Amino acid sequence: MPGRFFLTSPMDEVATWLGWTGPRPNDPPRYNVAPGQQILTLGPEGLMPMRWGMIPVGRVNARGRPVMEVIVNARSETVFDKSAYVGVRRAVVPVNGWYEWTGAVRRKAAWRIRPMDGGLIGFAAITDTWMAPGGKPLHQVAMVTCAPSADVSGVHDRMGVILRAGQVQVWVHGDQDQAAALMQPYPNGTLLVEPASGVNWDGV
Repeated sequence: MPGRFFLTSPMDEVATWLGWTGPRPNDPPRYNVAPGQQILTLGPEGLMPMRWGMIPVGRVNARGRPVMEVIVNARSETVFDKSAYVGVRRAVVPVNGWYEWTGAVRRKAAWRIRPMDGGLIGFAAITDTWMAPGGKPLHQVAMVTCAPSADVSGVHDRMGVILRAGQVQVWVHGDQDQAAALMQPYPNGTLLVEPASGVNWDGV
């Protein structure tokens, strides 16, 4: 939806794909990235690590009640309308693919999903900054999801909104109508879904 993802391309390749020419990190390959961790994100202020999961301090729902759960994913159908998302900005999370699970509890099968042609894709995301105790800013991010493509529908009823390289700057800096036009399932026949093996689910 995604629940976890992997980013294994060299950082120079990632920066080039994103169209980022500024300073870049020297992160090692990551094969199992989970919510709550710091993830490489391109936002309005540049390429930086952000916490995956938006702490909803001060955010309220349509009834004016506080949002209590950390926001990991945001539905594309409501991301521009819900009061819980007021004031967020847009960002992109580069990945080489992600994981989903099917089956009963304790007997779940893991699936790896990636582009047929290899390489990078970007998850559309929203971002804001939370001022932690002591006044330390915490940049945080949540993925935007949509209905699944035919490739993914067999393993999950949602998928992340996937961007191509030429759509990155439109999502981050375009107007709301331009961004909304990108919130579509990835084209059918372009994603490979295969059993995930050899992944250390306790590590990164």
